Amino acid sequence: MIELGKTNTLTVVKSVDFGLYLDGGPEIGNILLPSRYVPQGTNIGDAIDVFLYLDMEEKIIATTEKPLAQVGDFAYLEVAWVNNFGAFLHWGLMKDLFVPFREQKMKMVKGNSYIVHVHLDEDSYRIMASAKVDRYIDNSFAPYRVGDEVDILVWQKTELGLKVIVNNRYAGLLYDDQIFCNLRTGDRTKAYVSQIRPDGKLDLRLSRPGQGAVQDFSDTLLQYIKDNGGHTALGDKSPAEDIYEVFGVSKKVFKKAVGDLYKRRLITIQPDGLRLN
Repeated sequence: MIELGKTNTLTVVKSVDFGLYLDGGPEIGNILLPSRYVPQGTNIGDAIDVFLYLDMEEKIIATTEKPLAQVGDFAYLEVAWVNNFGAFLHWGLMKDLFVPFREQKMKMVKGNSYIVHVHLDEDSYRIMASAKVDRYIDNSFAPYRVGDEVDILVWQKTELGLKVIVNNRYAGLLYDDQIFCNLRTGDRTKAYVSQIRPDGKLDLRLSRPGQGAVQDFSDTLLQYIKDNGGHTALGDKSPAEDIYEVFGVSKKVFKKAVGDLYKRRLITIQPDGLRLN
């Protein structure tokens, strides 16, 4: 069964001057893949990955272009243009993604970007997006444990920190005291579960919790120094942003690892950074 708004693996059944027809199953029939999207060397009988959406005539059509988001995804997308019916977002395809006015939390502005959820409209069966993200968040108890690594999409700023979307499904929170690099709405990164609240909501941190994280990073830092001629200019006085940019850890974890390597007499702390003994 094909899935509109998602990537499907379909078989080529017919070749015509303007493209290839793919097998969409008995209910849908053949689906056109226009010539401009046909990979070189594709033959009848080959199975290829294509994204399915509706063209201007509301017919299902295939493309090998990769959209920035598929049905079921949350994404940060830019407004391409606006008309009397709503806004249209850039999402990597020739046909822009529609956001009707009823799905906008505030009137969208051309050139601005917004966090949206991509879905199929139940009435029209069209692919569209909604900026009313809350209604698409899964509020069930998240199936994670403290220390689990997750993917996050930065959603919005709150008084406590940054609200994020976890693994394209759940809501989570990064407290201000756990944010040691510049994160903005739309950024994607890794995080770790630091606490699971009684209601199932997730508190997160950017560095792996526990002493094990320090030991793991001590080994990483030592190898980095070895790989860079026995020296790194980063040290205790380096800005947290610089440390995170290179290593992806907080300054606190970095300093603990430096202390660990120093106690083991593997490095020397110098004014110009760290040097291998």
